[in-house]
Amino acid sequence: MDHAAEAQRTDLMTITRYVLNEQGRHPESRGDFTILLSHIVLGCKFVASAVNKAGLAKLIGLAGDTNVQGEEQKKLDVLSNEVFVKALVSSGRTCVLVSEENEEAIFVDGPLRGKYCVCFDPLDGSSNIDCGVSIGTIFGIYMIKDKSNVTLEDVLQPGTNMLAAGYCMYGSSCTLVLSTGNGVNGFTLDPSLGEFILTYPNIKIPTRGKIYSVNEGNAKNWDAPVTKFVEKCKFPQDGSSPKSLRYIGSMVADVHRTLLYGGIFLYPADKKSPNGKLRVLYEVFPMSFLMEHAGGQAFTGKQRALELVPRKLHDRSPIFLGSYDDVEDIKAMYASESSTA
Repeated sequence: MDHAAEAQRTDLMTITRYVLNEQGRHPESRGDFTILLSHIVLGCKFVASAVNKAGLAKLIGLAGDTNVQGEEQKKLDVLSNEVFVKALVSSGRTCVLVSEENEEAIFVDGPLRGKYCVCFDPLDGSSNIDCGVSIGTIFGIYMIKDKSNVTLEDVLQPGTNMLAAGYCMYGSSCTLVLSTGNGVNGFTLDPSLGEFILTYPNIKIPTRGKIYSVNEGNAKNWDAPVTKFVEKCKFPQDGSSPKSLRYIGSMVADVHRTLLYGGIFLYPADKKSPNGKLRVLYEVFPMSFLMEHAGGQAFTGKQRALELVPRKLHDRSPIFLGSYDDVEDIKAMYASESSTA
């Protein structure tokens, strides 16, 4: 990229302009979805600002409460959750919200009720706040059939029904990656403009990558297919080079790298967590949606991840996502395991 030339560009594709262009492709659209996305973007900007000032504002540290997952809540977790709940409710376009930080779904009152459901993790990877590692917000958007009579069952939809998904990563720069079902695009926050600018147009993940990403500290508890797959990554028998291990421990950062560079991200089930650890509605589904629309795959060890039907708000699942061919390899491992069982 010619950075000098980029710096002189005046015809900037902002996220607002991009979403309006997408709206123009649907003549029947009334702009509700555009308004909802603009409120999500506002929430991301607010959290990005808070993350940058966290140490100075004494926002780092524990708030004292424990959330529904049994994790101690950081002050930034609490703030981020409040920001997104208020931004989404005030948009007037949502009828139900599902947050990692709230045990129950939040049903929006009548006058502000819209037709969308948003599932989100307001601050993923928050255990990394104190050491300055990238953290992020993950979200997925569904449409609800009858906004005047919304129930919990309306929320427990398979990921194939998702309309849009994205994440915002707060790191060395603030990057928002979004798919509305028509490709995947990345936007970087320009602090001088206060706008997200399109910097990663039409992201396509390589069909095979050189990186695998997994917490090998759990290796003794893995099942046989995962153990064999990781062994193959490190000691390939076909004469190819071994894959490099990269694991940050913040899902947004690990998936972002996988999306751009290729490879595979694994968070398998194990003896300690037989159902996996990542939550279906606001971690597995949005990241699987993005990965598929970028040309990759997402697999649970049993099925395509987006075809899962969650039974509870905070259901968990194993997940293998990334480059198409790399995920094919882990699928083959599970297929051979089941055929010999």
